[in-house]
Amino acid sequence: AIASGDGVLVGKLFGVAQTDAEIGADVPIVTEGVFELPKAAQAMNPGDLVYWSTANSNITTTATANTLVGVVTKAAIAGDATVQLKLLPVVA
Repeated sequence: AIASGDGVLVGKLFGVAQTDAEIGADVPIVTEGVFELPKAAQAMNPGDLVYWSTANSNITTTATANTLVGVVTKAAIAGDATVQLKLLPVVA
């Protein structure tokens, strides 16, 4: 299931779920703005490009096999569970 506030990737469209939904069901997503999302155990600094890991359902700095979704707006240390990022208008 998808919970409100979860990252959602549909093809090249990434956003944050506005409501809860079952997997495969339509869910409204926000595709612009600044959000706090779960992250990998990596340090992240303002200005870093970040990617969505579908395998881990989190934000990572690892580009390989992941989808570019945003830029970090507030520093996060490796031990932080979340990171604040600005979503990019178009996913590469």
